[in-house]
Amino acid sequence: MRVKVAVCFAVVIALFGLPVMARMSVSKTQQKLSVDRRVDHLLAQMTIEEKVGQLNQLFYLKQFMNPEMVEPGIREGKIGSLLFVTDPAIINRFQKVAVENSRLKIPLLFGFDVIHGFRTVFPVPLAMASSWDPALVEQAQSVAASEARAVGVRWTFAPMVDIARDPRWGRIVEGAGEDPFLGARMAAAQVRGFQGQDPSSPGRLLACMKHFAGYGAGSGGRDYDSAYIADAELHNVYLPPFKAAVDAGVGSAMSAYMNLNDVPATGNAFLLRDVLRKDWGFKGFVVSDADSVGNLVTHGFAEDKADAAYRALTAGIDMEMSLPGNSVNMAYATSLAKLIQEGRVTKAQLDEAVRRILEAKFKLGLFDNPYVDESRIATIHNNPEHRRLARVAAQRSMVLLRNEGNLLPLSKGDPKISSVAVIGPLADSKRDIRGSWTFADDVNSAVTVFEGIRAKVRSSVKVEHAPGVDIARVYPSIFEVINGRRPPGWSEAQKQAEFEKAVSLARSSDVIIMVLGELEEMSGEAASQSTLDLPGRQLELLKTISGLGKPVVLVLINGRPLEISWAAANIPAILEAWHPGSEGGNAVADILYGDATPGGKLPVTWPRSTGQIPIYYAHHLTQEPETKKNFTSRYWDIPSSALYPFGHGLSYTTFSFSNLRVSKPEVKVGESTEVLVDVENTGQRAGEEVAQLYIHQRYGSASRPVRELKGFERVALAPGQKRTVRFTLGKQELTYWSGAARAWVQEPAVFDLWVGADATAPLTTTLRVVGR
Repeated sequence: MRVKVAVCFAVVIALFGLPVMARMSVSKTQQKLSVDRRVDHLLAQMTIEEKVGQLNQLFYLKQFMNPEMVEPGIREGKIGSLLFVTDPAIINRFQKVAVENSRLKIPLLFGFDVIHGFRTVFPVPLAMASSWDPALVEQAQSVAASEARAVGVRWTFAPMVDIARDPRWGRIVEGAGEDPFLGARMAAAQVRGFQGQDPSSPGRLLACMKHFAGYGAGSGGRDYDSAYIADAELHNVYLPPFKAAVDAGVGSAMSAYMNLNDVPATGNAFLLRDVLRKDWGFKGFVVSDADSVGNLVTHGFAEDKADAAYRALTAGIDMEMSLPGNSVNMAYATSLAKLIQEGRVTKAQLDEAVRRILEAKFKLGLFDNPYVDESRIATIHNNPEHRRLARVAAQRSMVLLRNEGNLLPLSKGDPKISSVAVIGPLADSKRDIRGSWTFADDVNSAVTVFEGIRAKVRSSVKVEHAPGVDIARVYPSIFEVINGRRPPGWSEAQKQAEFEKAVSLARSSDVIIMVLGELEEMSGEAASQSTLDLPGRQLELLKTISGLGKPVVLVLINGRPLEISWAAANIPAILEAWHPGSEGGNAVADILYGDATPGGKLPVTWPRSTGQIPIYYAHHLTQEPETKKNFTSRYWDIPSSALYPFGHGLSYTTFSFSNLRVSKPEVKVGESTEVLVDVENTGQRAGEEVAQLYIHQRYGSASRPVRELKGFERVALAPGQKRTVRFTLGKQELTYWSGAARAWVQEPAVFDLWVGADATAPLTTTLRVVGR
């Protein structure tokens, strides 16, 4: 009995407010108690208002708010979480109010959009997917987690794992592209990178997969627009990356803004309860996207704010995220207590949501260690290994689209190259080399392409820069309030003068590096566009300079595929660098001058024109297959094939694939077999190739895509080196959701297999699966 009393006394001390050192002294005893018992004990003490407070997340923007505006709500238990606070002093200040001055001493959970870095900016997620290197992705997010954790952030709103097959959609930049297999591998890698084995461990964060689900399928590529997805496509294409994140142990999920088949995702019980919890067994908590609970009224789904709160909570939304300036009018805060009084929401339903939030806070160790050690921040943020890894990540993410005549790599010692012109509006832009969703770094530490090339050649080559043109959005970005507005655009006279200056510089230079593409705010949230054309007069500038007859290299800085058909036919070398991050300029220079060999591969199909969208490799057959001998195009004006296929990417060396075989050419349903292929470096330089395995099921209860990615491996080979790559094909890879059977099935069938360098790989064999 004495032991039980002592234990209970320790819990009471821990939960309800002795000084920090006293709380720390009993932490070992606390750890012996299960999280469930600790949550039960705390729930029993909470009022309805305090429970509702745990479900409220305040969006804190320092541009419009100050701590004094927030502290009363924390003290009164009306706020359970804050987002967008990255000042460690403010975090400690708010946390002190919560754990020392509120009645129940419940710590706050601080979240932030740690998307592709924090202090050190890594390539944007679409670029990281281009590395086809999950281990690298895991390392990068581990660094991002450590830097964010250092200032007190404990929860990231990443990874975004939405499949995107329309590059007009701005948020394609935040995901892994069009393919569910690649997307699933990247989703799991990011979860592991953020959370490690235990998100409470030093340098780790709680991850949040988003946006559940179907957000990337908005009509017309328009952000927030409705998505209409057939069941088979939902299960086979859009949900697998989310399932992979759950299997990797992701601790939280975020609902999407849009309607899915006429039901808003934030009020969609099919998604949030049937799929997420019942089918997948997800144990974490779900947060709404910013103000998406209240938006259920805007959607025409909920009658009023109270109805929105009812529909969201009962559908499975545990925490409501506010928009800046809307925290006092949040649906949960204003309506849940009354809904409970009226009996529309039960106390058990409220407790279910609160329990998940408290469990997360206990598992993160916030009750035991709520504060930030500010003395360690500089050491973590200034770790040179972080910048080194960012440079490697950028190198490995870049995709060499074209290299006619082996123009690349350039030689630093070539006597014919005494001057290099680096031309374009993005050539010397620190802001744009980083990409969207970069709010916590030092923009001045970013390395531009111009700076990287100049540092690479040093004084041996004259390197000069001219922007040539200016570019801008027609409608401003919603993030201007955070990142600041751009300088005013050029006058007409200045536009003409700068254009002529760039052409003159090109004319007097031996080699021209054109750095074109998009500003960072041209992709990301609320950054959809109607065309994939190079913005502004960039194409005109490229054509004019190309007409000078000098060697021209095109470097693209962008967050989506762009319409570059003219360049693909006329510019000998094209490097897709994406938004490559803090070390982007150095990495571009490493690739251009051969100190690193390109090995990235496209995670999306690259269209010839906007009119081809949506275009993706895993389409279905028609009555007239594209493999038919006399097939030309499904259009009368352009080929229906992609400009560059999914998985495409060149190297400075060459590779061959041969000896494709299957260890067991015939297996029973449920059995596995190995697919083996020899990959050889047939060139004169060391390089890396991504071996890609595709399958096609010839017949079954439903038709299947012409090809589906089911395995890949990035392999490094010295000149002349050959290596056997092995893939496993089994139940997991050969099962699909059948719209006819309305279930997951693996069926007896003949499968075509291909292995090669992209989705058009010609090397093929077959596998037969027979019934048991």
